[in-house]
Amino acid sequence: MELVTKAYVKVREFGRAQTMTEYALILAAVAVVVVAGYQLMGNTISNLLNTVDGQL
Repeated sequence: MELVTKAYVKVREFGRAQTMTEYALILAAVAVVVVAGYQLMGNTISNLLNTVDGQL
């Protein structure tokens, strides 16, 4: 019975590790998109904020 319990715990933990890995991959993909967006629009956003600051 102990062998069955150990096997069940291992299978259960594997599912958690798989889910955590998927979340890490999603987080990495979001980070890549944010960095790419910042690289593409960084100067535009900076100019816009400077314009607003100047008008205040």
